[in-house]
Amino acid sequence: MTALKVAAIEPLVFNVSEKTNWFFIRVTAENGLSGIGEASLNGYEPAQRAMAEDLACDWIGLTVDELLPQLRVFPHSPGGLIAASIISATEQAVTDLRAKAAGVPVHELLGGATSGGEKRRAVKVYANINRGARDRSPEGIARAARHAVAEGYRAVKIAPFDGVYWGNDAADVEARTRAGLARVAAIRDAVGPEIEVLVDCHWRFDEDGARRLIRDFKAVRLYWLECPVSENADAFARLQRIHGEACAAGMKLAGAERQIGLAGFLPFIDDGLLDVVMPDIKYAGGYGEMLKIAERCAQRGVAFAPHNPTGPVCNLASLHLCAVAPAFLVLEHQLAESPLFYDVVGGYRPQLVDGSFVPPDAPGLGVTLDDAVLKAHPFRRLAANANLDERLG
Repeated sequence: MTALKVAAIEPLVFNVSEKTNWFFIRVTAENGLSGIGEASLNGYEPAQRAMAEDLACDWIGLTVDELLPQLRVFPHSPGGLIAASIISATEQAVTDLRAKAAGVPVHELLGGATSGGEKRRAVKVYANINRGARDRSPEGIARAARHAVAEGYRAVKIAPFDGVYWGNDAADVEARTRAGLARVAAIRDAVGPEIEVLVDCHWRFDEDGARRLIRDFKAVRLYWLECPVSENADAFARLQRIHGEACAAGMKLAGAERQIGLAGFLPFIDDGLLDVVMPDIKYAGGYGEMLKIAERCAQRGVAFAPHNPTGPVCNLASLHLCAVAPAFLVLEHQLAESPLFYDVVGGYRPQLVDGSFVPPDAPGLGVTLDDAVLKAHPFRRLAANANLDERLG
């Protein structure tokens, strides 16, 4: 096969709502074939665009075989998540391009890496209902959960602790925490005992607060508690006692979505700090690095559940990955944030069957970007409160 030489690398920013932009990378070869990846990092699009344009100066003109070894990420890089997101999305796009050139779906290009050596024909997913649940009352949250179950999801996730930050006034933290607990209790009452309920804390609590949450959630029977404290190994190491309490209550501890590369995940995996690690293909280094993380999880008995709360390109990339990744547990899916989720891509639309998606068999990722829809929804600078408090993470 003739070597594919890179002719263009395009950063494409797509506005979804007053709260959300999605950021895509398209890599086009000299023969006109193109591949796509996603780098969405809400609120940092101008810096991402500048990074993409700068890196493209060194990458355009290379063959994909020459470019791939340069698409490396490092947890200690001064570029942080901004650089990692552009590199990760470019790796996704090049992988899509290579799979299209070979006439095979991405999951076939990646190969069978599951514990049984076979590709999964069904990838279990859960519904992240947080952004779609605009009515934040317990009743509104319960309606969103019931809608997800009616759609066929067997697990739902909410980030219920609006406005909580552990360093704020204690009375305010307590009141907002109680409001969050009421939202979760409403979900459990609405969906019944057979549906799995997951809670994302967005790093809002200190270690004492995390201890209280585990106690408070015992009666709710959570499937997992995600990111209760700051995302660093030292904080979770101090929570080993909490980790044990959570396991005893049947509740998994999950997190580490902002780590970069296998190196960034090693403390969480090798030291048993989490039951479930949640690498994001947009930040962790693309397909290749994600598979390394999954393989390490399989070796250490830690579950692998990719973080996937953004756009349709990341969703499909994660779906292809999970079809072959060892130690796979469940994949996140952003539900009902915007109808633009499928409008911006043409091609395969995953259908939910028994709480799972079937990976596409079309060449490459299985979709292309719709340039007319992209043009109709250009980048929009978001309000400061559209994103999480900078102190969190």
